[in-house]
Amino acid sequence: MEKILVVDDERDNLDLVAHILQAGGMEYDVAASGAEALAKMDGRQFPVVLTDLMMPRMNGIQLLEKVKESWPDTEVIIITAHGSIKSAIEAIRKGAYGYILKPFEPDELRLEIGKALGLIRIKRENRALQAVLAEARHPAVMVGDSPKINAIRELVKSVASTNATILITGESGTGKELVANAIHNSSERRNGPFVKVNCAALAETLLESELFGHEKGSFTGAIAQKKGKFEAADGGTIFLDEIGEISQALQVRLLRVLQEREFQRVGGTKSVNVDVRVISATNRNIAHGVRDGWFREDLFYRLNVIAIEMPALRERREDVPELAKYFLEKFRVELNKNVRSISDGAMKRLTSYDWPGNIRELQNVLERSVVLSDHSVIGEADLPENLNLSSSRLVSSGEERLVSFKEAKRRFEKEFIEAALAQNSGNISRTAVMIQLARKNLQDKIKAYGIDVGSLSDWDGA
Repeated sequence: MEKILVVDDERDNLDLVAHILQAGGMEYDVAASGAEALAKMDGRQFPVVLTDLMMPRMNGIQLLEKVKESWPDTEVIIITAHGSIKSAIEAIRKGAYGYILKPFEPDELRLEIGKALGLIRIKRENRALQAVLAEARHPAVMVGDSPKINAIRELVKSVASTNATILITGESGTGKELVANAIHNSSERRNGPFVKVNCAALAETLLESELFGHEKGSFTGAIAQKKGKFEAADGGTIFLDEIGEISQALQVRLLRVLQEREFQRVGGTKSVNVDVRVISATNRNIAHGVRDGWFREDLFYRLNVIAIEMPALRERREDVPELAKYFLEKFRVELNKNVRSISDGAMKRLTSYDWPGNIRELQNVLERSVVLSDHSVIGEADLPENLNLSSSRLVSSGEERLVSFKEAKRRFEKEFIEAALAQNSGNISRTAVMIQLARKNLQDKIKAYGIDVGSLSDWDGA
């Protein structure tokens, strides 16, 4: 439950208000001066401040001005005597929620606080809705002003109005799904469905049924007809994530859908026609797959009509500060935390790090920092301990000299493992197979290097 901050320089008044709030089931904290109130607010968020008007050194209006300057979302209620109504009205003009005249009834005080809390809830819900709508139009991955992200922003704008098939490539965590969603939301299909299918999550037979549906009795357990994801996406967009993982047999079926815009359900004979835009994504090099024989060349060219390559975050390092501020504001609102900015030292660490998990990892770090921070500014102490300067930079911090061979090897190995984990969305078993290291040995190294596997795990932004 959120706490109300009560401010009054007279102890009897503090005790009276505290008793009223406690009787109404409200949690509270008290301050005997404006300075003490501001000190307490620096450590946590108070939705409502209830302050006496007449106080020495810093009166209620002066406190109101400082609260609104630093915590504009906090509502301030002024308690005043009859002779100070003019000052109370001045406080309303300066942003106070309202005022209460002494003497007051307990129910009157609780009602006024309840209305202020209700207004705060409405404002939060409105901001959350606005954030969802803004994210749909301009996702986090599009934040920044680097040449690479500007080029992608322009490309998305150009292709959104077409029905061209799109292939989005890039490392895990670079935001491939977010870009696909942005294309859909900017297109004429925006009112139609956006259907996501993770092609790596299901076995071949299950994925075939998931994509194309099945007829009753087509296989054991098929007790009823089921429509597939292509039918569910009719009139909209289907997003095929991890397209590089589908089998040769499914590649043939998918090619027919792209060529003819029709297919048959598993076990069926009737053709089903669909009007679907196909956007696919992969962190594998499908061009190499064509060369090596595991991906069909004709399907590749059908999927790759428009190619969008998402840059790794280390390739657009200049966007990190803006992205960090974006996530700070996002989680500040969502988590109702009083965190307003990032210190210069913390920002230097964020921009110096190579981010093997890309935007996904940055988002997780900022969310963690907002949750754990007890101050209005995120400092270096609020960042994960393993978020050190890029391990690819083999010079000592602050010195232009090479580190020892042992230290260089340690840094390289740590970054190599982080990059491999990021490519496999934090899956330790898949990573062990990819880098040809026993799973137990990999787990030991993850523990020894303090690698946060959770920050490299699955993220909605692909």
